[in-house]
Amino acid sequence: MNTALEAKLKDLPRTPGVYFHKNASGEIIYVGKAAMLRNRVRQYFQSTRDMDVKTRALVAEIHDTDWVETESEIDALFLESEMVKRYMPRFNILLRDDKSQLFVRIDMNNEWPYVCFTRNPADDGADYYGPYYNGYAVKKAFRYLRKVFPYYTKPPKDHHADLDVHLGLSPSPLLTSEEYKTILRKLVRYLKGGRKALAIELEKEMRLAARLHDFEAAADLRNKLSNLRELQRRIMFGDKEFLDISKDKALSDLKELLGLSKISARIEGYDISHMSGTNVVASQVVFINGTSSRSDYRKYKTKIEHNDDFYNMNETITRRLSDKNLKAWGMPDLMLIDGGKGQLDAALKAREMRGVSDLPFIGLAKREEQIVIDHERSGVTLNKEKLQQLEGYATHSDAFTLVNLPHSSHIVKLLQRIRDESHRFAVSYHTVLKRNKQTASSLEEIPGIGPATRRKLIKTFGSLRNVNTASMDDLVAAVGAVRAQTLSKYLPLT
Repeated sequence: MNTALEAKLKDLPRTPGVYFHKNASGEIIYVGKAAMLRNRVRQYFQSTRDMDVKTRALVAEIHDTDWVETESEIDALFLESEMVKRYMPRFNILLRDDKSQLFVRIDMNNEWPYVCFTRNPADDGADYYGPYYNGYAVKKAFRYLRKVFPYYTKPPKDHHADLDVHLGLSPSPLLTSEEYKTILRKLVRYLKGGRKALAIELEKEMRLAARLHDFEAAADLRNKLSNLRELQRRIMFGDKEFLDISKDKALSDLKELLGLSKISARIEGYDISHMSGTNVVASQVVFINGTSSRSDYRKYKTKIEHNDDFYNMNETITRRLSDKNLKAWGMPDLMLIDGGKGQLDAALKAREMRGVSDLPFIGLAKREEQIVIDHERSGVTLNKEKLQQLEGYATHSDAFTLVNLPHSSHIVKLLQRIRDESHRFAVSYHTVLKRNKQTASSLEEIPGIGPATRRKLIKTFGSLRNVNTASMDDLVAAVGAVRAQTLSKYLPLT
């Protein structure tokens, strides 16, 4: 360990956070999270006797270390996940087995929602919280949370007092669906950072129950409050991370390179997905302070289906910049268009039509990962001195400038992360529409089965395959005897 790093590590805080190990050239080679930064980071520079070969190789390359403090350990989990996805440090790939992010899934549209975990969020109407990189830590935290906010972990078949109910982990069979959902809404509030408000509410409810001499309810609330405080001592939750954006190298470099007036706290990414002009959709993903904010994602179904990505992008940006949406979602600091000159030009025409002249737009061309800028209209000014400092170069073509940066640069990794997420989200929505259309077209051919009945069948059974394999009794229970008899003539029922 060099002298400068040794002096720097003396300032390590005793708080949760994320640390970044760098080599002599400044490349981030490992990103990790810690419940206490001071203890975790210093462990790397103690005796290497008990370390495996890969960890010793990592330590041998560490030349500098930076860190970002977070409010809680779960915030560190979230930030670590985002930074690993963005920078893809080679030692994270070597040292970790669980390379996928974990999301918490809750579908409040169901009568009896349940809480589960998934690595592949779908566009199915459910709410997803995350992403989290360390699945073990998240699941451990939820075991504590379940004592405070009892929930189901799978769809309940019947509501009877099983062992989980007696342990206070599942809701009481006496609760109605709406009362159970009220508990889940409190859990969601906790995930979104409402810890203090919930603790105050529980304390008020406990005191009120005691004044009303409902001592059993008061004792139950006391235990929940105690579990909540214990959870805060062990591991805490928050859907947003608390990164100081002035410390994000990619955001600060991007500001200087493009001559922006301020750091882009809110960046929106857009992509189009369709199959030969059918089921045309667009995605709007939002990155706040350099990390994804899934609750702000939006999706668009184009009003007219065209096998023309320029037209589709123009329609999408026109709708995004409507007065209604600007009022509801605010104005981004930067828009990133997935594509080259044509897509960027179409987006800029939409901006001009809406009269939003000072909103910066850039594109990201897939083949060479070039940043695409329109000389006159993009709302940015390329800083040639910064470009040279970043070891990049620019080429000019007609009205456009193509900025080429090393693929290892922080800026490229941030823009790639946003672009890849917008592509994933668009493809996910397109796939859902395509599947629903295939399902709907089969049921549409059955006379006497209207849109309301089709929706009810899909909602009840989940898919056309399940409708086909349903028993006659199940169909009667779902849509009545007359419609079930009609369905039996056209579907291969069991």
